[in-house]
Amino acid sequence: MLRDITIGQFYPVRSPIHALDPRTKLAGTMLYLLSLFMTDSVAGYVIATVFLVSCIKLSKVPFRFMVKGLKAIILLLVLSVSFNLFLTPGTTIFELGFIHISMEGLLTAGFMAIRLIYLVIGSSLMTLTTTPNALTDGLERSLGFMKRFGVPVHEIAMMMSIALRFIPILVEETDKIMKAQSARGADFERGGLIQKAKAMVPLLVPLFISAFRRAADLAMAMEARCYHGGEGRTKMHPLRYTEKDRIAYIILFIYFALMALTNLLPF
Repeated sequence: MLRDITIGQFYPVRSPIHALDPRTKLAGTMLYLLSLFMTDSVAGYVIATVFLVSCIKLSKVPFRFMVKGLKAIILLLVLSVSFNLFLTPGTTIFELGFIHISMEGLLTAGFMAIRLIYLVIGSSLMTLTTTPNALTDGLERSLGFMKRFGVPVHEIAMMMSIALRFIPILVEETDKIMKAQSARGADFERGGLIQKAKAMVPLLVPLFISAFRRAADLAMAMEARCYHGGEGRTKMHPLRYTEKDRIAYIILFIYFALMALTNLLPF
């Protein structure tokens, strides 16, 4: 399951989505995530599905590779759906003892499941089609106006980029440690919840040590290269909008307007 985490990974392939400016992809991701929270209608989710499927098709990232990232949120998905399904009052459609399912609960649970799935896939699509360096530059340029208020934009963008880059590294490190501990007789599957928690200690201790060692090596490397923040730094590949980005923004605004209009529909 650890290798199924797709957020933070980059899938190298030539595609129209890969060729877009990272600022366009950041804005598109934010608008898409916002649109998921602003609609509760069937028509809205149909439009969101068509938009997401189209983006996945254009990205040329294998659908199986993108969907496997959902395995990491199965527990969260089941809990969210269960709470909404059994605890939402309304018109009863099934009742057995203390189990009560209403039509409103069924709709809310369904929308919640779709929303969580689309949130993960939409976020993964951005990181899979954008390199960490490009993502850092895009965040810094997008939040550049906050420098007037004394916000360290470059440092924030750098920290977010490093955090995203460390996700696949730590996942791979965890997988190696688990295999090494299993070869020494450790069992991470058997027993109850408390026993499984105790079995995680031989995994967490070396993982934290490895994470701190990598962080120290990264800090030393940045100091050796005379890194002193974003002041006066130039870019090897400056960001520039192209005709593709302008077309993408037009499509985004049309999509967001359609999602806003779905709130006026009765279904």
